[in-house]
Order: sequence, then structure tokens, then C-alpha cells
Amino acid sequence: MYETGKGELCPRCGWPVGQCRCSSGAEAKVPAKPGCVLRLEKKGRGGKTVTVVDGLPPNAGFLSSLASELKRACGTGGTVSEGRIEIQGDQRGRLRGLLRSRGVSVRG
Repeated sequence: MYETGKGELCPRCGWPVGQCRCSSGAEAKVPAKPGCVLRLEKKGRGGKTVTVVDGLPPNAGFLSSLASELKRACGTGGTVSEGRIEIQGDQRGRLRGLLRSRGVSVRG
């Protein structure tokens, strides 16, 4: 199919520059009281348990600093993937207190 009038395309996402969907370096603002959902996942991980902190603002700097602090406090490994933090093991009780002390409202 042939299209005209697209103009310049974004090199990261391939959409026209005016309709760019990759955020082009613009980070989402972190609200004063962000909210999150805690849940436990086991599926697709070879039987290993992972605590997932989901629903946080998609700000890479905020997520990476929060993940580092949570991993250090729990003494376990973890990662940030797809806008959510994954911490190894069942850490829901410990994470709930840590997140509330940082001013994050927690569900789950």
C-alpha cells in the first residue's frame, strides 16, 4: 500500500513525528502519591516465585531508583521490565511497608 503525506518518521517507533508513541525521552511525571499493585507470580518462571510491583508511573529514573532501594532492603535480586518491578521471592509483606514509607499507596 502506498501512502503520501507521512512526512518525517520517528527513528525509534516508526510513527510520524507528530504522532510519535515512543515518548522520545519525555518521561511521565511522578505524582505526589503514586499508587501500585502488589501481586505474586509463578507462571512461566520454572516454579520460582516473584513479587511484582505494578501500576507505577512509567518513569525510568523513578522505577530504577525504587527497584534498587527495594532490592537492597529485601536482600534479593530483581529487575525492572515493561514498566513494573519484579523482586525475587515472596516479599509482599516487606515491600508493602517499604512502599508505604515512601508515600506510595499499595493495593494487593
